[in-house]
Amino acid sequence: MKHVPNFITSLNLASGFIAIVFAANGELVTASWLILAAMIFDFLDGLSARLLKSYSEIGKELDSLADVVSFGVAPAFIIYQLISSSLSVTVPLFTNGLVIKALIIQLIPVIMPVCAGLRLAKFNTDTSQTTSFRGLPTPANALAVISLVIADHYTGSTIYDWFSGSPTALIIFTVILSLLMISRLPLLSLKFANLKFSGNEGRFILVAMVIVSLIVLGLGAAPLIIPFYLIASFLSLLF
Repeated sequence: MKHVPNFITSLNLASGFIAIVFAANGELVTASWLILAAMIFDFLDGLSARLLKSYSEIGKELDSLADVVSFGVAPAFIIYQLISSSLSVTVPLFTNGLVIKALIIQLIPVIMPVCAGLRLAKFNTDTSQTTSFRGLPTPANALAVISLVIADHYTGSTIYDWFSGSPTALIIFTVILSLLMISRLPLLSLKFANLKFSGNEGRFILVAMVIVSLIVLGLGAAPLIIPFYLIASFLSLLF
């Protein structure tokens, strides 16, 4: 039973790798759902470790390695594909006048996995992040990316369609998410120690905002989850 958490973490890693394969073939929606599956496995490995009291240094390191792939590399590859499509460049060639476009495609998305790796390395050595976070968690980074793809695909919204097709918007989006990961911005941990409102104000506010927006907008509300998370984290500092 002690190997169950590590097995689940491996499923996280496997989902992230398969997501990259689908993204490489242009199947961004399928890749996004696989990253969501990786998030579920990421939640379940921690839950199983607590229930089974099966903690290990190997499990801790494996979890971070899996997160770099699933929540750093995989979403960055989706961004890479979106920028490539928006610039009408299928192969980043450094010939035929495509030098600037190729550089943008290659250099911008790489910021995301690098910052994800730095964020996870700091998290593993920072004892102050047991009940809250400093900087955007890597799963939240991935959720921000895949929610855009899912909302655009299932809602057909002109706003999301414009955003996913605008290289400028995608570049700004990528840089902001990457910088948030390595920032020291105090953010909520979503773990409830109890169900009392006191001490969990920000968490309940976040849950309420997400539920209401999903009821009103459906999957179109998915890209709002991370902004809501940032707002709830800020509000929790006021209580």
